[in-house]
Amino acid sequence: MNMPMYVSPEQVMKDRADYARKGIARGRAAVGATYADGVLLCAENPSNTLRKVSEIYDRIGFIGVGKYNEFDQMRVAGVRHADLKGYSFSRQDVDARWLANQYAQTLGQYFTHEMKPLEVELLVAEMGEEPCGDQIFHLLYDGTVMDTRSFVVTGGEAEVIRSRMEETWQAEAPLDSTLQQAVAALAGPDRTLEADDLEVAVLARHNGRRAFRRIEGASLVALLGEA
Repeated sequence: MNMPMYVSPEQVMKDRADYARKGIARGRAAVGATYADGVLLCAENPSNTLRKVSEIYDRIGFIGVGKYNEFDQMRVAGVRHADLKGYSFSRQDVDARWLANQYAQTLGQYFTHEMKPLEVELLVAEMGEEPCGDQIFHLLYDGTVMDTRSFVVTGGEAEVIRSRMEETWQAEAPLDSTLQQAVAALAGPDRTLEADDLEVAVLARHNGRRAFRRIEGASLVALLGEA
C-alpha cells in the first residue's frame, strides 16, 4: 500500500500564505485614510462597473482588493450580516469592529481548512460622531485583523505606497489634501493617476445617517486639482 507524501503543517501554511499573497499582489492598491471630517476610501480602479469601494451600513465602508469575485462575496455577506443585526437589535449595535471580527472568522476558516485560501485583503472603515471615533480595520487573507486611526494601504506594492503616505499624511487634514496625498502615494513618481483611473468615496460627518458618498466626475476632478 502506498503511503501519502507527508508535508509538515508549517509548510502547508507557508504555501497557502505565499499563494494568497501572490494573488493579492497582482491587484491594484487602495488606501483608506482618516481626514478632518471622516474617512476617505480611495482605490486605483479604471473600471466603471466593477466596484472595489462600497457601503456596508450607515457609517461603515468597505474596500476589497485581490480576486474580485471573492472579495465581492465577502462584501455581500457583510451587508446581509449588518442588515440582519440592525433589524434584529438596533442600528447602533452594528459597528466596524463587530463586522471585522465576522470577516476575520471567515477568512481564517478558509485559510486553515479549505484547499485554497481566499486571495483577498479587506478594509472596513467606520466614521464616528467625532474625529476620535473614526477607525479603520485591515484584514489579511488569513484572518489577521489590525486596527488604526490613521491610514491603511492594501493590495499590490503596499509597503512602498505606505512609505509614501507616511511622508505626507497629516491628521485632521482637509479632504482635498488627503485625497491628493493618497493619489500621489498610489501613483508614485513615475505615473500620473487621473479621475478616470480612480474610485473614491467618503464617510463624511455632514452626510447625515447614511454617511457614505461616492465622489465622481467634476467633483473628483476639482478635489484632485486637475485643470
